[in-house]
Amino acid sequence: MAWITKNSGATQIPRRPEPYLTTAMKERLSRDIVPRYEVKQGALLPVLHDLQHAYGWIPYQALEEAAAFLGLQPADVWDTASFYEEFWLQPRATSGTPPRGEHVIAVCRSIACEVCDHSAITSAVREKLGIDVGETTDDGRFTLVELECLGLCEGAPAALVDEEMVMCATPESIGKAIDALAAGNHSHH
Repeated sequence: MAWITKNSGATQIPRRPEPYLTTAMKERLSRDIVPRYEVKQGALLPVLHDLQHAYGWIPYQALEEAAAFLGLQPADVWDTASFYEEFWLQPRATSGTPPRGEHVIAVCRSIACEVCDHSAITSAVREKLGIDVGETTDDGRFTLVELECLGLCEGAPAALVDEEMVMCATPESIGKAIDALAAGNHSHH
């Protein structure tokens, strides 16, 4: 059996002239976020969240900019961003079924949420949207994911509808949150 090789070293990273991590973002992060950590590198997750909030995903160029800002190796920033399921490292597609919909419904599947029947929440979303976990509706509006832990254990079962927390979720409350998005009452990206 032959080894299949790929030319990873020649991968081209799409670039744009203006930075993703803007001067204003760096100033705010330096003033409000970085001082909370013993070392500058501790602010990596908040920096990644800021980037994703601003653009709806985190491009490779932005990962490199975050690395430079925090004094980290780009590979370490990539490892972190790719480890956490809530970070999107691909943009929405413009045609076909997108890798991520306009709105993301994320149901927590941690042990606390499992004990409190997170599967009923996931099932309600599946039924309402006609998609399975990891899928996006045909119109590109909604994606359903399950995440390992949202850190909202006191409100189990918990979910995120875009960036809005739904704590002590029920099939009814998650349905209402989806209806509100569908009606355009909450707009994120």
